[in-house]
Amino acid sequence: MSGTGTETGVGPTGRAATAEELRSRWLSSRRPKTETTLDLYCFAHAGGSAGEYMRWSGALPGIRLWAVKLPGRAPRQDEPPYTRMSELITHLVEQVDFGQRDFAFFGHSLGAMIAFETARTLRRAGLRQPRALLLSSMQPPPIVTRQRAHLLPDDELLAEIERRWGALPLVVHEEPELRAFALRYLRADAELAESHEYVVEEPLAIPITAFVGDQEDRGQLGWDAHTRGSYAAYVLSGGHFYFRDPEQQAALLRLINGALSTRS
Repeated sequence: MSGTGTETGVGPTGRAATAEELRSRWLSSRRPKTETTLDLYCFAHAGGSAGEYMRWSGALPGIRLWAVKLPGRAPRQDEPPYTRMSELITHLVEQVDFGQRDFAFFGHSLGAMIAFETARTLRRAGLRQPRALLLSSMQPPPIVTRQRAHLLPDDELLAEIERRWGALPLVVHEEPELRAFALRYLRADAELAESHEYVVEEPLAIPITAFVGDQEDRGQLGWDAHTRGSYAAYVLSGGHFYFRDPEQQAALLRLINGALSTRS
């Protein structure tokens, strides 16, 4: 990703962006109707937008939900997407102060890896750590793969994405402009994942909770190797996007709320 105002923290008039401007560039949130004591930052799956996770806000009492907005995805679709994990997380940590108060991370699929690596980057920088990591439907590192889906022709890339995570909306296949847009960020996210080189470090000292659908690989629950804190794992009914089922989404949010309310 080449140098842009997004990366360097330049404001709309060429001046240095304020901390609040940077925060609003990267994060979305709804003002809570009641008092909250903890911030939950949600990292979306490959190709996912912040909006899907914003809908959870009202179901987590006492928690203010913040959805992380990545360049190249709605609503930042006009910005070039990142294709290197280290670059993405370096800029995110430089520009967003996560530790204004007690906080936790939730990540689904690729978002789980981004959340995990962000927590490790915060630790290396000597910054405040999340209270807990909540990681969904992602194989823990190290991930050994020779797949290079981001290099596939368009038709093969779409087929591979659907093989991994399920069918895309029919309109993506029928509308050329939407198809081109989807391919742009899906290819970038595939490269983001496939180019990531995991570096071994000491396990984190924070609790980890892992979630997976019962139609997925249970190996995605092996995150206990990455923490010296407590660990819990839950299997919910469904496939990779199990939480899109209203009943399973309610179950997931109950588990998230319970995990965060019991952490000291």
